Amino acid sequence: MSNADAPGIVTVEIFGGEYPVRSGLDAEYVKRVAEYVDRKMHNAADQTRGGDTVRIAVLAALNIADEYFRLREARAGGSDARRMTLELEQLIDTALTDEALPPGESEEPA
Repeated sequence: MSNADAPGIVTVEIFGGEYPVRSGLDAEYVKRVAEYVDRKMHNAADQTRGGDTVRIAVLAALNIADEYFRLREARAGGSDARRMTLELEQLIDTALTDEALPPGESEEPA
């Protein structure tokens, strides 16, 4: 029995190599994940002069981890970008309010 015939094992191709992956996940899902990793490795290889497969795999892993962390922060709603956007909105509101007043007048009562 080959690996491809064994239950729970999916053979995938990543960056020119074949890898048997044992997983309880759907085989098509495992293949899509492997295709994504393969694309990331090819992108890393295209942006790097030379380098061995391990170096390219590390760069691809860093890119994937960066995507994951950015997505996680965006979903949590507590990202620095969100906080900075809210602060910027407040500054713009303040600036627009100040511009709407005639020169020399303020919102505060005298």
